[in-house]
Amino acid sequence: MELFQLRYFFEVAKHQHVRKSSEILHVTQPAVTNAIHRLESELGVELFVSSGRNIRLTPCGKFLYEELTPFMESLETLPARLKEITSRGQATVRLNILAAWTLITEAIIEYQRIDNNLHVQLIQNELNELADITVSTTMHYRGKKNDSVYVCTEPIYLAVPNVPKFQGKDFIFLQEVQDDGFIKLSGSKKFCSICEHLCALAEVHPRIQFESDSPSAVKNMISANMGIGFWPGFSWGKVDERRVLLKTVKGIVCSRDIVITQRKNKVENLRVTLFYNWLIKYVDIYSQRCKR
Repeated sequence: MELFQLRYFFEVAKHQHVRKSSEILHVTQPAVTNAIHRLESELGVELFVSSGRNIRLTPCGKFLYEELTPFMESLETLPARLKEITSRGQATVRLNILAAWTLITEAIIEYQRIDNNLHVQLIQNELNELADITVSTTMHYRGKKNDSVYVCTEPIYLAVPNVPKFQGKDFIFLQEVQDDGFIKLSGSKKFCSICEHLCALAEVHPRIQFESDSPSAVKNMISANMGIGFWPGFSWGKVDERRVLLKTVKGIVCSRDIVITQRKNKVENLRVTLFYNWLIKYVDIYSQRCKR
């Protein structure tokens, strides 16, 4: 039993007319008739019986037609669906976000107003090597800067309560606040490692009041004035200055580099490149706007 036999049978069963079916299939009538006879022989049943000048389905033929209908309909739409999958693949950007989650997700929302057919597949995995674009962070980027690597330096401030103790201060030494109760990002987040390194540079051992592996939880705790903590200058958004103040840290260089990398493929995806160029422009403009 071959696929072309089933296709010939299906067309004849649908129209119950050999000549009309042969015209649709673009084959001769004998070819259709022979294919159906071979199919009947292989199955060991009759599929059609004569009815005057026409033919009609036998009970077995009717059963086979009903069983084949969903399969044949799916087969007919297969080329279009394959084309759609190919098109969707070309319009997909695999984006690995290891830093600046708030800023990058806002950028995605903004870009989809420009190209709402672009599908952004979000990843958060340091070991992933298949991402088209990766957003990461480090204290000081020492890699090679080229057309596929964008580096933006972001200041890191200390977020403190808006109380008389901190009001009017232009800067703060970490030694002044190491006993005030820090809200800390924990886990394997790169920003966590940077903050720990900054404390080591200042030779302080902060009293940790609360820690979480969720940047959102840390942001909310600091914003709720439940402790102090490090706050990236622009990628975490603004604070409510009625409750929280951002102070420059004195005595150490308190900053990080945000690195956006595009993985170059053998077959270039223009839409990935367009999104990458737009993303670095968005981050660059946002960082300039938020400079204090």
